Amino acid sequence: QVHLVESGGGLVQAGGSLRLSCAASESIFGINTMGWYRQAPGKQRELVASITSGGITNYADSVKGRFTLSRDNAKNTVYLQMNSLKPEDTAVYTCNAVRRIGLTSYWGQGTQVTVSS
Repeated sequence: QVHLVESGGGLVQAGGSLRLSCAASESIFGINTMGWYRQAPGKQRELVASITSGGITNYADSVKGRFTLSRDNAKNTVYLQMNSLKPEDTAVYTCNAVRRIGLTSYWGQGTQVTVSS
């Protein structure tokens, strides 16, 4: 089983920045895709950003240009750099990983991001 440990959430003012980290218990080489999802109260969970094993990234239109997803294979970790944060970015952010073998999906515990006006 792949264990995902998230960190970096917190409370920031609008316009501020946060960096979320997601550390996997196994090599990212064994992961097909990793990404961040978020869910705000009363809203559906949505994909924020994802990265494939080939390094191809995908971003939601609402965060494109403000968020950057990167990875550190040596640390088995992906990072979500969030800049120019807006109150509407407030949500629980959850890391997701899909294993190459069997395409099994795993989820982290989630980390709260709150952006104040």
